[in-house]
Amino acid sequence: MEKTLHLVSLGCNKNLVDSEVMLGRLQDYTLTDDASSADVLIVNTCGFIGAAKEESLDTIFSLHEQRKKDSLLVVSGCLTQRYKEELQKELQEVDLFTGVGDYDKIDEIIRKKTNTFSNSTYLINDEQRVITGSNHHTYIKLSEGCNQTCSFCAIPGFKGKLHSRGLESIKKELIRLVSQGFYDFSFISQDSSSYLRDLDVKDGLIDLIDMAEEIDGVKSARILYLYPTTTTDKLIQRIINSKVFHNYFDMPIQHINDAMLKRMKRGANRKRILEQLKMMREANDSFLRTGFIVGHPKESEEEFEELCDSVEKFDFDRVSIFAYSDEEDTLAYTMEDKIQKSVIDERIKKLNKIVEEKVEKSLRKEIGHEITIVTEGESSEHEFLIGAKKLSWDRDIDGEILINDSQIGKLEISQCYKAQVTQLAGDKLLATVTKSA
Repeated sequence: MEKTLHLVSLGCNKNLVDSEVMLGRLQDYTLTDDASSADVLIVNTCGFIGAAKEESLDTIFSLHEQRKKDSLLVVSGCLTQRYKEELQKELQEVDLFTGVGDYDKIDEIIRKKTNTFSNSTYLINDEQRVITGSNHHTYIKLSEGCNQTCSFCAIPGFKGKLHSRGLESIKKELIRLVSQGFYDFSFISQDSSSYLRDLDVKDGLIDLIDMAEEIDGVKSARILYLYPTTTTDKLIQRIINSKVFHNYFDMPIQHINDAMLKRMKRGANRKRILEQLKMMREANDSFLRTGFIVGHPKESEEEFEELCDSVEKFDFDRVSIFAYSDEEDTLAYTMEDKIQKSVIDERIKKLNKIVEEKVEKSLRKEIGHEITIVTEGESSEHEFLIGAKKLSWDRDIDGEILINDSQIGKLEISQCYKAQVTQLAGDKLLATVTKSA
């Protein structure tokens, strides 16, 4: 009898890599989008902040309601690792629990029907994944864990200290993926700019860039999740000088006020962060993504206004805004002077208005220019439009470009083309393909 599998991967794209490892171990199963017909259902959870925990629990309960009799509901990931005793006791809906250390043993866990929690966090090595969502782009995980001590973050508590993946392991995976037709790569970890620091290499990302540039078929790449204190000027300049890595700078700075940065235990101060941002912004065709936390304990109105003023003055391309989440096992959890939810909501509303204007400005600067795009499939707007992204953008998170005309006839999916950007419609650019890239 054919066995069917329904898998839901929640949270970040680091989780997605682990989910793809599980799919690689379960290739005897046929994937199905219909949860009610699946023999095995897996939820790879996120447990980072309150909203993510709620989404994970809602997904578990929803799948339990849909599942057929005698199916197996398996829950893995950060949420189960962080709250393993409580969840095993309370979630009677779940058949099997596993954490963040055993993705490569998922077939064995299902076969033996035994809850499994290894002491160490799993980090992909030579395991083969089943890549999802794209035929040309994928994520490459650099490391697990984190050595930073940010006041608001619980990740080191359940993922442990920084554990970098060997450069040779990454090289093997890149070569294998290129042979399968992938050419666009996003390198990710909790703190990518600390890559190899646990092995006494200060600028490990420079070694990574050098290695990736030597592999024929790696045509496009970017690095996600830089950390201010471990991002050196030398690294920024190496990215700028690369012919493969885009001038794509993703550095969540969380705040800009010096007192808040100190409370958050971020390490870098306002002066250093602005120096880095200036260097990144001045690079040719640069793209800057960042993130802010609003409502951290003790954040005064004046400190928040300084953040708003800085965002107004600096041209970020994309910004993620997060409401502070009061997480146990963090330093911020023990702090006094918590900010009321109503105040946080109002502050987010104000900051989001500024960010929307910045994103619109970033999109409008593309109008009239010929850019390199990659086609991704049917657009989200209409079946007759092709959805694409600028090649330098990351998948899914940086926006969609609508291709409404082509001067070269029928277009192929997952291919690069030159396109003339013609206008901005809502939050999406419209473009005409002019030639092959």
